[in-house]
Amino acid sequence: MTMYAEVAVDAPAGYDRTFTYSIPPGMTVSTGHLVQVPFGPRVLSGVVFDLSDEPQVTETRDIARVAYPQPVLSPHRLALARWVSSYYMAPLFDCAALMIPPGYPLRAITYISLKRPTPELKLTPAQGRVVSYLDSRERVKREVLVKALGAGVETVLNSLVRLGVIDASSEWQRPGVRPKYATYLELAAASMNAEEGTASLGTHAPKQAALLNYISQRGTTISLTEAHKNFGASAAKGLETKGLVRRIQLRAERDPLGGKTFLPDTPPTLTEAQRICVDQIEQAIDSSSPQVFLLHGVTGSGKTEVYLRALAYALGKGKRGIAMVPELSLTPQTIERFGRRFPGRVAVLHSGLSRGEHFDQWWRIQGGDYGVVIGSRGSIFAPQPDLGLIVIDEEHEWTYKQQDGAPHYHAREAAIKLAELTNSVVILGSATPDVVSHSRALNGRYRLLELPDRVGLKLGQDTSTTLPMPHVRIVDLRQELKDGNRSIFSRALSQTMDYALRAGEQVILYLNRRGSGSLVQCRDCGHTLRCRRCNLPLTYHSQDERLLCHQCKYRLVSPRACPQCRGTRIRYLGLGTQRVMEEVEQAFPGVKAIRWDRDAASARGAHESIMRSFERGEAQVMVGTQMIAKGLHFPNVTLVGVLCADIGLFLPDFRAGERVFQLLCQVAGRTGRGPLGGQVIVQTYSPQHYAVAAASAQDYRSFYRQEMAYRAEQELPPFGRLVHLVYMHTNEDGCRQEALRYGATLKRQRDIWGLTNVDILGPAPAYPPRVRGRYRWHIILRGQDPRFLLEKTPIPQGWTVDVDPLSVT
Repeated sequence: MTMYAEVAVDAPAGYDRTFTYSIPPGMTVSTGHLVQVPFGPRVLSGVVFDLSDEPQVTETRDIARVAYPQPVLSPHRLALARWVSSYYMAPLFDCAALMIPPGYPLRAITYISLKRPTPELKLTPAQGRVVSYLDSRERVKREVLVKALGAGVETVLNSLVRLGVIDASSEWQRPGVRPKYATYLELAAASMNAEEGTASLGTHAPKQAALLNYISQRGTTISLTEAHKNFGASAAKGLETKGLVRRIQLRAERDPLGGKTFLPDTPPTLTEAQRICVDQIEQAIDSSSPQVFLLHGVTGSGKTEVYLRALAYALGKGKRGIAMVPELSLTPQTIERFGRRFPGRVAVLHSGLSRGEHFDQWWRIQGGDYGVVIGSRGSIFAPQPDLGLIVIDEEHEWTYKQQDGAPHYHAREAAIKLAELTNSVVILGSATPDVVSHSRALNGRYRLLELPDRVGLKLGQDTSTTLPMPHVRIVDLRQELKDGNRSIFSRALSQTMDYALRAGEQVILYLNRRGSGSLVQCRDCGHTLRCRRCNLPLTYHSQDERLLCHQCKYRLVSPRACPQCRGTRIRYLGLGTQRVMEEVEQAFPGVKAIRWDRDAASARGAHESIMRSFERGEAQVMVGTQMIAKGLHFPNVTLVGVLCADIGLFLPDFRAGERVFQLLCQVAGRTGRGPLGGQVIVQTYSPQHYAVAAASAQDYRSFYRQEMAYRAEQELPPFGRLVHLVYMHTNEDGCRQEALRYGATLKRQRDIWGLTNVDILGPAPAYPPRVRGRYRWHIILRGQDPRFLLEKTPIPQGWTVDVDPLSVT
């Protein structure tokens, strides 16, 4: 009996959609298999979601082949992919692709060749051009032919295939990454013969004898590279020729933690508050039912120790865990702490890995080799078996939301759904929880756990002691200007820095902007240099004398004259991390400063290198952006200076105040984590703003009350939900017309269905209005479930859909 498979195909399709294929005789196919299937004139990758003995359509085509012998997606992952597709209104294959092995999906290359002479056929001019193009060529890639003759040739090619004039054949690309093998040498004789062989070599071949003796004594293999390095290539070749050793190929693991050793640590005695938290989480793990905890603990309160104890308990029960961090910069310290507690049982998954490392880690995780997976947002889709616990540190961070491309999932929501499917426990940890998360905890949807005090270890002991929160002082920059201070450092910050540096302590200066200046302007005509593709002001970077667009990475050599009036009075306005570095070196001669932002840490391993350098005291001042605000532990830092708290405060975004509050609280938490104590100086032009005032007082409850009042008034999350629709086009008028057309369609459908609880805001130009040469218009849907309107109204090609957006710019 013929069986049928429902396959999500790697092609543009509606969300949560599959296509029916027949399974040819002799082919074994299960749910979760990666397959290749014919789709129109092409062959594409797909994922099998369901099997049945009845087709969903009258005519089906056979599955071409199975990519792997075994299924690569478990039933839990298939269910999670369906949920992500349905909830975030994204193509089902794109959601499943988050969970498949690195190197896939494979792409098939289609080749076009002329099949037979065509004098008896009457061809159209367009068909004739194709035949003429192919006549002098053996075969051509379809994409090359389309590029040469234009996109409209696609339908012509299909017609010629049907007429039998041309032939279209597909060949699969080689996987982008595969297992790595290395050459090793092993004994080709028994140990007694090896000893005899060593003796027979005598003194006439000492290096051969030494190599043979080395392999014999080790009782194992030696890599050919090591043999060549230590004994010489001729020694290895000589032993092979004599038949005493032979070459073999062994799988070489590309381990991102290879060469790192972590000495096991001694867990400290828990505080009473930590003990209460751990007890409740352990009870939830024992219950084997999905539960979500919001661990609200001030910076330095020991949240990580709670994570470690919970993971240790889960591992002891035969379960495994996933621990997520929001920034690549946090990974080195996190890996060290987790590696010391779980030596040899920690895997790593994040964007900083090479493709080979990612490949090997993925397959070893699926094989159950690791108890804990540490990574960024994508690690929630790791194939971790026997899942029992998911930890999301700094759960409020925007980096857990995928914003660059579909599907626009939030790792926190995906984790909660995965926990529901696997009966796992989730811990959401933060000193400044997302107001939506805190609201859910107060309403009983999550269970609230609190760590109200900072803790540290007593000197020379493993018992904890309570540490005071850092003293925070607000400096009004308006008054500084009135008093004639034009420096980027207020008098209070300058004096306190001088005192700390003289005492041998360390200082962190925080600024939410890279580069040396925010814009470059001509003093003569007022012209501002902008990105030609995004129309945004370019940022000056003094290190390489270039202007950079932080939106699309467009670069331009810093001009000597204004391109508009040819004037030479070019002015660099604003403040960036590079300029702060220069100001520090001028104000404090002899002080070593180090910079930590995305530009400085772009190279592989740069995050760890910068962090270790500062830990060792090789620099007294660290200047950085958002990545230094989160989770890092530097006990010798006694002062944090926030150079301008207002950056980002007045963006056209409903979460602007919340983000500033969270960043200020988090960066303030980088000081006072050791016995020396700490203080924070916040420079601002808006000391009266509730986000700045609440952050300076480290008063989450005050901020939460005011933010929730604002959200309730505007029907914003958690009091309503948002869907952000964006349309982009290279033609400005075409972009505007399509946005107006679809906006009118949505409003008409809303009225037809009587959806009075859905507001349609826009269409309007988005911010920024142009990115990478494409104009942007957007529409915002607001209501209790605005997705319902989109389910009733087809989404045209070219529109992106972001459900529960973090930003509506």
